[in-house]
Amino acid sequence: MKKILIILFSGVISTTAQTEMSVEDVIKLGLRNNYDIRIARNNAEIAANNRALGTAGFLPALDAGGGYQISRSEQETNSPFSFGNSDNENLTGQIQLSWTLFDGFRMFTERKRFNQLADLGQYQARNVIENTVVAILRAYFDLVQQEQLLDVAANTLAISESRLSKEKVRNELGGASSTDLLNARVSFNNDRAAFLSQQLNVDIARKDLNIILGREPTEPIEVAKNILLIPLEMIYEDILNMALERNSAIVIARQNLSIARQNQYLTRSPLMPRLALNSSYVYGDRTVDSESRGEINTKSTDWAAGLTLSWNLFNGFRNRVDIQNSKIELKNRELALHNEENRLAGLVREKYDNYLKRVELVALEEENVIAAEQNLQLQQDRYQIGTSSSLEFRDAQVNLARASNALIVARYQARISRLEIDQLIGNIVID
Repeated sequence: MKKILIILFSGVISTTAQTEMSVEDVIKLGLRNNYDIRIARNNAEIAANNRALGTAGFLPALDAGGGYQISRSEQETNSPFSFGNSDNENLTGQIQLSWTLFDGFRMFTERKRFNQLADLGQYQARNVIENTVVAILRAYFDLVQQEQLLDVAANTLAISESRLSKEKVRNELGGASSTDLLNARVSFNNDRAAFLSQQLNVDIARKDLNIILGREPTEPIEVAKNILLIPLEMIYEDILNMALERNSAIVIARQNLSIARQNQYLTRSPLMPRLALNSSYVYGDRTVDSESRGEINTKSTDWAAGLTLSWNLFNGFRNRVDIQNSKIELKNRELALHNEENRLAGLVREKYDNYLKRVELVALEEENVIAAEQNLQLQQDRYQIGTSSSLEFRDAQVNLARASNALIVARYQARISRLEIDQLIGNIVID
């Protein structure tokens, strides 16, 4: 008995020592710490960096180079033009500029495509963040649920402990049979095992929530005591329209379709001519130190600029194949969008009906709990005066525990159903 009281008391002390975290608190913490969210945001930033003009090919390329060379030459000749033995130093430097002025509108198309890819990166990041936030809230509400189930198990155990104590006293006074005492002990042991098992479930739920929040698995955390059901004030048609407009998967599918259109434009750019500007500047400084003529220094600068026009007339029908494939890819993206819209419509119908049934089930389970509480109170009163058997009392106790557990689970499932609807309509807070 003392061990059970210690367990219950220590559980109360450990939870009250922590500050309760609300739904908003865990979302903020998850947005800041969760590894998947941080990776998604980094990927979106990479896509945004590719918006630059240079990435699309609008800006010129400027290259610089240079070199230094030293050499020695030894000669034996009777030619009057020979330098004889000499030391040579050669210093060169050059700058080259190349700039594509026209490439069949490819650079303009690339510019639009990279902008769309950057937007796609944002949409994909939002999708990842939404899924992660939903997973965080699932873990949070699961911990609330498991702790509520632990409270029910603790209350059931306390009742069984009180019953066992009374049966011991009655047995010692000769007012109860050994069978009643043994039944009370079996009930107590079963409830104690259920309580310990539920403690383990709480620990697992707490570990899962900590991990998805990017915290140490064993770090203490306290959550709300109840799961609040948020009323759904929209009709089915409004939910469906909002989902088709704002759902992350739909937005991504639409963006992929736009990118496929740009890719189709890209495949046509090689059919047009290409015009490029090329320019170079070269500087040279050469010194020859010969035994016969002394030091001779030569400096030179060369500059050139020009336009280059090129036009591919035939490349084995590869451009034709690329155009055909881009048309097929565009069709695939259109089919993918239609498929996503159809899938989303089915999900909205399913989740909407599911939510309504879950809310109805919560109301039913609340009635069951009230009836079970009244029945247990009645059986307790009758048990005190000896007009109710221990088995009848136990049945009432078990029925209350089952009804309480069913109500807790029903509220959890109803809240998750509402959460799934919020995700479908793009109503998950990610800022």
